[in-house]
Amino acid sequence: MSELMLGNQAVARGLYEAGVSVISSYPGTPSTEITEFSSKYPEDEMYCEWAPNEKVAAEAAIGASFAGARSFCAMKHVGLNVAADPLFTAAYNGVSGGFVVVTADDPSMHSSQNEQDNRYYARFARIALVEPSDSQECVDFLKEAYRISERFDMPVLFRTTTRISHSK
Repeated sequence: MSELMLGNQAVARGLYEAGVSVISSYPGTPSTEITEFSSKYPEDEMYCEWAPNEKVAAEAAIGASFAGARSFCAMKHVGLNVAADPLFTAAYNGVSGGFVVVTADDPSMHSSQNEQDNRYYARFARIALVEPSDSQECVDFLKEAYRISERFDMPVLFRTTTRISHSK
């Protein structure tokens, strides 16, 4: 049976289907609903938490990855500026369990104070970037992002936008 989902809801579904066990995020539109939807899945399968800031969210998820768990963190585009240090460190140290970071960019500043294109972070950190164009790709591409992360022992940046996050 198919279901019409918001992009953020589809990301949560993709996390569940990919077997992610630890999610640590910092709330900020357009990414907040990913962790909210993820928290509706069984807690013994997928642990979800809000971190005090984006750096702590990334560090908690990276720590889970170092321990072998598939982990995830989400933040809006400006939050990646705050989380850049642990992301770059994980990029050159490598990860054990799959580790994916969602950066929910906000072109045209629908709900943000500035515009920035976080695809450049993937280039600077020399990590893979995955960018879905609809809700179905959010589910499918997340599973592929974890395969890439584990095959190459690197974080993967998963870039969504406001339109992807909030459309069905």
